[in-house]
Parts: sequence; structure tokens; C-alpha cells
Amino acid sequence: MPQPLYVFDLDNTLISGDSSTLWSRYLVREGFADGADYLRDEARMMQAYAHGEMNLHEYVALTMSPLRDFPVAQVESMVALCVETEIVPHIYPQALALIRELQASNQAMLIISASVSLLVKAIAPVLGIEHAIGVEVKIDNGRYTGIIDGTPSYQQGKITCLENFLVHHPQHRGAVTFYTDSINDLPLCEYANHVFMVNPCPQLAAQGELRRWPQLNWQLTPA
Repeated sequence: MPQPLYVFDLDNTLISGDSSTLWSRYLVREGFADGADYLRDEARMMQAYAHGEMNLHEYVALTMSPLRDFPVAQVESMVALCVETEIVPHIYPQALALIRELQASNQAMLIISASVSLLVKAIAPVLGIEHAIGVEVKIDNGRYTGIIDGTPSYQQGKITCLENFLVHHPQHRGAVTFYTDSINDLPLCEYANHVFMVNPCPQLAAQGELRRWPQLNWQLTPA
């Protein structure tokens, strides 16, 4: 019998904030990226994301640009340190409690995020989630480029990535339960069997009210 699958968005769902933005600020603080212009452009693109209008190719090109001169192994070390110092403090305790509960009942879990995979795949093990999908970036001559490789896990592309995952993990073709905050994930919400909105943006909240999707209000500290 196919097993159920619990699918999570990452940014502003399992963590408070966006991992790509936290990573960008880390790069600036550590001197790997120029400050004002880089962060201004990143913020402008994230504002477009909030309205479901981001050009993801442009965003990936920008945020990967400071890494072009570093070998992949060095970038991965930088990401690991960023996860430890910048991401872990932003993990919602309610998310961890849910993940532990699902682990205890041997439920399969998957993160699908529109952040680049080198971030997503470094964060997932810290959360205790085995499977993770992020936006893949091409590597050339041992360096990350700013070019997306394959179908990006963004908007409708998240369904493509999930279906590809299920081809390779057919045992998880049971009911899909999806947790997200973002209107960008509306296609996957409509695909899933069950949806939980976590601190949803206004656009998703409006859609969820029509469909009676439950809403979870997670926070870093008790009210």
C-alpha cells in the first residue's frame, strides 16, 4: 500500500524568514558580496516573489554571483557555517515538534523549496527531514554558475519536481499533505490531498479561506 507523504515548503514555513535572504546577508557581512547594491537588488526581487511575480532566473543569477570564484567544496563549507549560525536560530519550534511527531510514526517527509538546492539540502538534515528538493544550479569547472539546471522547484515547477521524486520513490504515492505560507505554492496546494497554511501571506490566506484549509500560526517564542 502506498505510504503518505508530508511535503513542506521551507522559507517562512519551517523557518522564520527566507533562507536565501539570510544567506545573502551572511555573504555581505562576511565580505563575500558587495553590500548596498546587492542587498537592494535582492530585496527588490523578494518583493516580487511576495506577489508571485519573481523572475527566478534573475534571482538565482544575482544570489549566486558572489560564489563564482569559489570551488564547490568551499561554498558548501560556507553554507554549513551559515546554516549553523543564521538558519538554526530561525527554526520554528512548532515545526520541529511536528517533524519529531512524524518521525516517531515513521512518516516520509520531503522539503520542496524555491531556494537553491545547496541551501535546502544543507538545512533538511538539521531539521531531521531525509528528502529535499531545491533549485539546482549548473556547475562549470568546479564552480557554481548562476544558471538554473532543469525544472526549478518554483510555482508549477514544484509539481514537476514532486512527480519526478515519486517516480523514484513510488512507495510514497499515498496521500500528500502540504505545509506552506506562500501564494507561489498555490499549484502544489491544489495538487495535494491536504493543505495546512503556516502563517500564510494574504493572497494564500484568501485562497485558503475559500477552500477551508486549516491555518497554523507558528512563532519563534511563546506569545
